[in-house]
Amino acid sequence: MPELPEVEVIVQGLRPLLMECQIVSTGASGKRLRHDLPTTAEKELLRGSRITSIHRRAKYVCISLDSGNSIIIHLGMTGNLGVFPQKNPKAKHDHFWCNLSNNQQLRYNDTRRFGSIQIVPTTQEEELNRLVFAKLGPEPLTDAFTGSYLHKKAGDKTLSVKSFIMTNAIVVGIGNIYANESLFLAGIDPRRQTRSMTGDEWQKLAKCIKNVLTHAIACGGSTINDFVNASQQGGYFQINFKVYGKNGQPCLNCESVINQVTISGRTTFFCPHCQR
Repeated sequence: MPELPEVEVIVQGLRPLLMECQIVSTGASGKRLRHDLPTTAEKELLRGSRITSIHRRAKYVCISLDSGNSIIIHLGMTGNLGVFPQKNPKAKHDHFWCNLSNNQQLRYNDTRRFGSIQIVPTTQEEELNRLVFAKLGPEPLTDAFTGSYLHKKAGDKTLSVKSFIMTNAIVVGIGNIYANESLFLAGIDPRRQTRSMTGDEWQKLAKCIKNVLTHAIACGGSTINDFVNASQQGGYFQINFKVYGKNGQPCLNCESVINQVTISGRTTFFCPHCQR
């Protein structure tokens, strides 16, 4: 599943390819995604619109148009956005596309069809937050995300710290890979209850989350199965994994054996010596 770094990499790759382009027409496969694809009337709202900005909110790609509408895309588990010459044949799982004024085509491809595409009648951040993102917590790479914030939110909760930081209402975009890697860097056992964490530990964890995500974005994200960016190139953060996917292998810090457990249904990796 594309996580925050992968979505951010896609957004950064789309900007130089799409900014100021006009949407000439749109098309769709007719197959349902997590939600129904935009209706014919909604797709007509896009015709003739110019793309004015592209940004990320959580794991959503937000494309703002000069018509006052926004295209909000969630990639789900296997979704991807790419830009191709219009003459290139479409791939098997291309489900939505926009023909652009520069003879390119923005295509949404999704093998498992768990993603979503919405046309929202506003480009205003405040309105988008109310209509689409009301239940989401702060972005982890902003000043609003701090150890003090996490400490306050945790309170006396008995939730595991890993499940806590993967809760979108607490903080957005920290998926399984980056939760594992951040907790290792912070030296915190993912099974610990949040109420056992000290203020200093929350501060360290918040800093480590920022560091891991920033490094992953710089590496172009992680390509484990099929993730590629807007130019169809893979990322390489996976070569920097310290614990994720390394069950039974020696810890790079202390050579203890990396353990694997399941927490809230998610496979979890940690070093029993380094993470307390």
